[in-house]
Amino acid sequence: MRPPTQSRAHLWFIAPALILMALVLILPIGVAGLMSFTDYSLGNDGARFVGLKNYEDIFSRSTYAKMFGATLRYVVVTVPLSVALGLGAALLVNSVTRFSNVYRTIYFLPVMAALIAMAIVWEFTLHPQIGLVNTTLSRGCGTVLELWGWYARGCADGFPLWLGDRDTAIWTLCFIGIWQGFGFNMVLYLAGLTGIPRDLYHAAEMDGAKSGWDRFRLVTWPMLGPTTVFVVTISVIRSFQVFDTVEALTRGGPAKSTYVMMYAIFEKAVKQNLMGLGAAITVIFLVFVMVLTLAQRWLVERRTHYV
Repeated sequence: MRPPTQSRAHLWFIAPALILMALVLILPIGVAGLMSFTDYSLGNDGARFVGLKNYEDIFSRSTYAKMFGATLRYVVVTVPLSVALGLGAALLVNSVTRFSNVYRTIYFLPVMAALIAMAIVWEFTLHPQIGLVNTTLSRGCGTVLELWGWYARGCADGFPLWLGDRDTAIWTLCFIGIWQGFGFNMVLYLAGLTGIPRDLYHAAEMDGAKSGWDRFRLVTWPMLGPTTVFVVTISVIRSFQVFDTVEALTRGGPAKSTYVMMYAIFEKAVKQNLMGLGAAITVIFLVFVMVLTLAQRWLVERRTHYV
């Protein structure tokens, strides 16, 4: 039996981490949870307990229904495409022998760039009259756009108002999100590819897997299972956290079509000083993140158990 002093020695080593976690993570979450049941606003002397009223407003008003809809559309579109493009880019970079570092740098540039600065660039690029996109389209695709019905949809000079039309704004933000996120997924997949033993490919080739598709289907994709679960989880969380591009480009509009959760928290808690309502949206967001994290852990442990 260990002496009592030795059995408690480990507590002194983990105590700083536990205290830091309590102050940085647990305490703010607890404060937000308590605040979500009040009508607290900055500057008031106190707060009145309102029970579940904030949550009832969130799940009953049409504004918040648009919030959930915009967030869901952004996540459903951005996550699969950014994951698929990240995997494709990783396979491409991993297969080339020359200039692979150049390709990695090019694909990773959107991740390293300041998002606000890039949002401003996208704003000018997508300008309906002087933007590079519509200027390019006007030189060769005017007839196609006219056949698609852009003129009838209220577009300036016959071309889409990419950020000013409620039918296209959210999809434009999805495109920017995919462009900004797939390079990060590529790096994660490259790390997963380096961990696959080359002997598995030789064994699969001896068993008849001659084509690249067969090797990918029988070896690469199964071995990338844990990496894929992690990439999908991170991509979903990052998609739920989208805020910079919304604030810089659309501010939740037009007609609340890009009114995502993080921007709703900012608007209610900061702009309108409705701290209780903003805290309630924050709690719902944290629940989504916790569910996704637990689902990722369950999937990884289940796969490890079967392997």
